[in-house]
Amino acid sequence: MKDPISMMRGIWSELYADSDIVLFEQLLDELEKLKSSNSQISLENEWYKNAVVYSLYVDLFAGDFTGLTARLDYLSSLGVSCLWLLPILDSPMKDAGFDIRNYTRIRKELFGLPESASEDEEMNLFSAFLDEAHKRGIKVIFDIAMNHTSMEHSWFKESTKGKDNPFRDYYIWNKDKELYKETRLLFKGMCPSNWEPYNGEFFFHRFFEFQPDLNYRNPKVLYEMTSVLAFWLSKGVDGFRADAIPYIWKEDGTDCENLPKAHRIIQFFRAATEYLRPNTLILAEACQPPHEVVKYFSDGNECHAGYHFPLMPQIFISLATADPTPIHKVLSESVTPAIPDSCQWFTFLRCHDELTLEMVTPTEREIMNAAYRKDMRWNFREGEGISARLANLFDFDAGRIAQAFSIMLTLPGTPIIYYGDEYGKRNDDVYFNQQSEATGYSDTRYYVRGPVDWVEVEAKMQMSDSFERKIFDLLAGMLSVRNQTHVFGEGTIAFIELNDEKGNRSNGLLSYIRKTKMESYLVVHNLNPEPSTFVFNKNMEQMFEYGSQNLSGLYTIAANGFIWLRILNTM
Repeated sequence: MKDPISMMRGIWSELYADSDIVLFEQLLDELEKLKSSNSQISLENEWYKNAVVYSLYVDLFAGDFTGLTARLDYLSSLGVSCLWLLPILDSPMKDAGFDIRNYTRIRKELFGLPESASEDEEMNLFSAFLDEAHKRGIKVIFDIAMNHTSMEHSWFKESTKGKDNPFRDYYIWNKDKELYKETRLLFKGMCPSNWEPYNGEFFFHRFFEFQPDLNYRNPKVLYEMTSVLAFWLSKGVDGFRADAIPYIWKEDGTDCENLPKAHRIIQFFRAATEYLRPNTLILAEACQPPHEVVKYFSDGNECHAGYHFPLMPQIFISLATADPTPIHKVLSESVTPAIPDSCQWFTFLRCHDELTLEMVTPTEREIMNAAYRKDMRWNFREGEGISARLANLFDFDAGRIAQAFSIMLTLPGTPIIYYGDEYGKRNDDVYFNQQSEATGYSDTRYYVRGPVDWVEVEAKMQMSDSFERKIFDLLAGMLSVRNQTHVFGEGTIAFIELNDEKGNRSNGLLSYIRKTKMESYLVVHNLNPEPSTFVFNKNMEQMFEYGSQNLSGLYTIAANGFIWLRILNTM
């Protein structure tokens, strides 16, 4: 980005004309002071392309930041190079921390310090954690909800005091529910309306009724949120998962999603972070079709990366139907447009939310629910999602789980591993019941969260033949290979068909070549319920395999098996 300040100035003028130029100049002064005093080491260009991301809740994974620091060697041994900390900011925790009460404080319970501990003591502990992560080459990013706050945020409390309160316009208030009638209900079956009554009027929200939406038409909101990002960059974080960004700008008569001015807001954030610390990651949490998500990359001046939400269900459909076609189609340019060279897709099998079925056809939804919704208690949003852990979805079959990981790790993008999936953590019924009672919401996503019992896990890890150890070793082995090459993070992909020794097409094989200027890999997965064979007349080095055998160039792959082969002499 050539001139971040000029870009910020242009966007501000476009959004707010010149009526609030004094506020903009005040923001620039703050950013300049932070930049001049910032001692943070510069981030490598496009570091996120070859990262392995591990997603976790600090408290559920390790209790607090001291416990998480003690687990960094474990994560490093797995092959992790970036931690995505699920919500850590101060919150009443009605929505797992996405209801933020204070943007510049971390929840006190994540420090394990006495209640009387000062903010400085807390921040020193967080800084010590960051230092230890960075010593191991592990970047740290965390969630920040850009669209809404908690009702307990001081801004909202002030806004409820009346129309003349200076914070009233930080949120969207109306005398009735007649605005934004075209907006869909995101929490269908849980929230009946996007408008919540309060003291004779209504406030607007896209998520739960205790999460009022911010009003970016007010320039003070953009000022405040940019200051928040600057604050955390000065503390040493390496990036942000920008939560719920498609919804941050509203216009009556529209569906209030993916509006042009929402993109301008994100571009403003990007310019500010580039000015302060270039290559700070902004990861788009935009649960939209790829042709919409790519708009959040813009010309390489908006988000650095975005989730490829539709790829995930197609991986599961291909595995359920023993057919590679769903993956071929979703990664074709007709579905997944090309993105700027500097940008990247982030991929995942599971996450802290449901296995979402929003962006599949009714037929595909039937396939997914029939194959993977093994318990109706896992149902989410009236059939539009399945709340289940990877191990539950694949019936605790280590081979099937390993094959799913292999597909994700070798397709284009940066992979995300959800905490506990590396050892086959299962659904947590106890945690679901506890959280449902505590919050008053029977949100099935609680099944896929829950604490790690490290005493039990470590005991299982000591058993070489345990399910947990087998999953961990397989995944760690794959990550070791992936971390030695840039071909999977940066290379092109070409799907190919393979033949058996008789020259017949080998059906049910998901096979492709990943290639950079420096090297090429052939990756083959057998989706069939029985062994398959193929021949490939190249000089190759086996880099990883599960359930495969090579006899003089004839490869046999068992059901659920796969193989990674480096093609030699390609220069």
